[in-house]
Amino acid sequence: MRTVLVALAAITAIAIIPDVAQADAYEIKEGKLERPTGYREWVYVGTPVTPNDMNDGKAAFPEHHNVYIDPKSWKHWKKTGEFREGTILIKELVSVGSKAAVSGNGYFQGEFIGLEATIKSKKHFPDEPGNWGYYSFSTPDHKKLTPTATAFPTESCNSCHAAAAADDFVFTQYYPVLRGGKATGKDAVGGTSDSLTAGK
Repeated sequence: MRTVLVALAAITAIAIIPDVAQADAYEIKEGKLERPTGYREWVYVGTPVTPNDMNDGKAAFPEHHNVYIDPKSWKHWKKTGEFREGTILIKELVSVGSKAAVSGNGYFQGEFIGLEATIKSKKHFPDEPGNWGYYSFSTPDHKKLTPTATAFPTESCNSCHAAAAADDFVFTQYYPVLRGGKATGKDAVGGTSDSLTAGK
């Protein structure tokens, strides 16, 4: 009887504990996004880079962009192929460092120089295209991060994303993890298929 009571108590305790994993991975107060933490524990989706060397010294985004998606949204993406309400993507900006390594010449990552985020939320961005908002926590000199950020004006980001992004304002065409994981269920985790092109 004691064993049954202990088991019931444990089940009851689990039932009333809030599911932390179900909470949004960000917090917006009075229109300002608090800088997310722990995002390096999220799902890494890729690192595009458009270096100055290949753009006549005038690349709009010459640094590496390490991009992560929150686990809850990744779970939804691999199940449905859609970005859920509350999706957040974090972009760490990293300078181009060395251009030579023992493996050969290339573009290798240098120092962290910024942090950005994009969030899909009808609650917070009811009038924005696709309900996406865009933020930057980088100071102008790219030496520090601000504790909060205000969303950019629509014209700063949305027009480019609307015109060129492959999926719902997100440039999934540059992220093989997102392409391969789109609505592929368990195959999205990697290693479950013999085909390198599975999920594309």
